Amino acid sequence: MSHLTGIDDRLVADCPPLEAVLPALLEFLRGTTLVAHNAHFDVSFLQAALRRLDYPLLDHVVIDTARLARRVLPRDEVRDCRLTTLARHLRARVQPEHRALPDARATVDVLHGLLERVGNLGVTTLEDVRDYTRSRSDTTYRKIRLVRHAPDAPGVYRFHDRDGRVLYVGKAANLRARLRRYFGQDPRRMEADLVRQTAQVTWDVTPTELEAAVAEVRAMHLHRPRHNRRSRAPRPGVYVTLTRERFPRLSIVAAPRDGRFLPVGPFPHRAAAERFVEAVHDALPLRRCADRLTSRRSRAACVLKDLGRCGAPCDGTQDETSYATVVERYRTAVTADPTPLITALRRSMRSEARQESFERAQRIRGHLHHLAAVLADRRRTAALVAVEELAAVRARGGRRQVALVRRGRLAGSVSLPGSGPGGLGPAVDRLRAVAPPTPAPGHPTADEMEEVRLVMAWLAGPGTRLLSVRGVYAEPVAGGTLLHRTLDEARRAGRGVRRDRDVAIGRKAVRRAG
Repeated sequence: MSHLTGIDDRLVADCPPLEAVLPALLEFLRGTTLVAHNAHFDVSFLQAALRRLDYPLLDHVVIDTARLARRVLPRDEVRDCRLTTLARHLRARVQPEHRALPDARATVDVLHGLLERVGNLGVTTLEDVRDYTRSRSDTTYRKIRLVRHAPDAPGVYRFHDRDGRVLYVGKAANLRARLRRYFGQDPRRMEADLVRQTAQVTWDVTPTELEAAVAEVRAMHLHRPRHNRRSRAPRPGVYVTLTRERFPRLSIVAAPRDGRFLPVGPFPHRAAAERFVEAVHDALPLRRCADRLTSRRSRAACVLKDLGRCGAPCDGTQDETSYATVVERYRTAVTADPTPLITALRRSMRSEARQESFERAQRIRGHLHHLAAVLADRRRTAALVAVEELAAVRARGGRRQVALVRRGRLAGSVSLPGSGPGGLGPAVDRLRAVAPPTPAPGHPTADEMEEVRLVMAWLAGPGTRLLSVRGVYAEPVAGGTLLHRTLDEARRAGRGVRRDRDVAIGRKAVRRAG
């Protein structure tokens, strides 16, 4: 750099070291906004020094006049965006000369000149300058006026077209910060299409982020906006139930209506439900044929009887009492203790491995892990849905978030200061007073289950504690250790598969590059 600045080691030999001047510099910069030309270059050196000397890194707002100039000035107006060129073009009062003070004054004049160019776009605040610098087009940025009054609070927001139809629904921990990002900062083409079609943006402030997430799910199910991914490829969910007949069988249905019982699900797609059914059939000799069996009618048994995988009630080999024992084992595994199913699958997997049928053993292991995940999820959700009402509190960001939950659905929430007089009982009473009626007992629909899982994840989060429970909130104890061990094994196996796949892809890429 000496040939540019004329500064060499001799000129700075008597200057104090960085360690001596850094505390004073940080004090000088406290609470300020940094403006620099090619700011990333200068700030990166400062951050590296702070990191090396164990200081906290800078978190200041940084305005880069070079980046701003590239957005403001067309390419045919200036040949480049160097500070010297911009200072001359914008008639700065001070010309840069590679010295700190003249260059800083020139940068100020350049900034003022650039701000005059963008005033007609509504760039009037520091926040506007930062967002405009990050934006990609003036047309998109002009629409930022639609969210100019968005609050710094959690909530749910909706993009509308000219006819008022909802195009997109989203949630945010900070509505203002999230909404402003759409107008030029998001490089994805889909977001640019969304902004181009948007004529209005509305939002609802929520007391907590949990309520914002629940409100998003409810609004998405209500409006089915076409720009939401889940609306473009909806997955209504399916269930696995037992049919209500003399010899029940597993059936995959869209909804657990009357005539079906013991629903498991919803599964995100039919393939996941089919995999669960296959896992159960690997462990229990439930019949698989779809024929309705009666005492007056029998038919020839299929090959599953010869393989020992079905008791063949179809031809009378297995009576109703004996078959009911098999059904009861399934019912117990789903509602109370999954040990019989897990043990049977693990025994079958080891048997196949001993016979060196490794592909079949791997398939059974996949079924084992899938079944364990499904049953564990059902235990958790069933326990929550069975509770008539519960109230819980979580400390977050210096505040206390209180949630009232009924049958697994959020009935209301409130955010309170981190400390205050009295307990939380009055807050819970206020939530009860305005809460909707308690949902009727029963298995939630696929749409409702999405909300139940959001609430369940919040309750399981760190620092959450129960305030009150109306009813019993408990999962079955039987088989819990075995279920947890199987899920942990599934996670480790999944990590190993992903690691092997990444290695294989890397080797393939290396061979191609070579």
